[in-house]
Amino acid sequence: MTIRLSIDRFEGPRRSIAVLLLEDGRTILIPRDLLPRGARAGEVLAMDLARDQKASAEVARQARQIREELDKTDPGGDIRL
Repeated sequence: MTIRLSIDRFEGPRRSIAVLLLEDGRTILIPRDLLPRGARAGEVLAMDLARDQKASAEVARQARQIREELDKTDPGGDIRL
């Protein structure tokens, strides 16, 4: 899916946050250093969004591994404060 956005302005310390406008007027804030070099206010950007199934599977694997490690040291039962 390709999304078109325009760079409205830059804000924050050293103008490090880009305020991007979607076609319906909603805004998205992103770090300026994620924009293409030299991007300026008033320019239109195209952003492609796609699912990364390989990365998603890796995150799920890491989470499962962490849960398994925590389960090894969990005595079970209620927590007492």
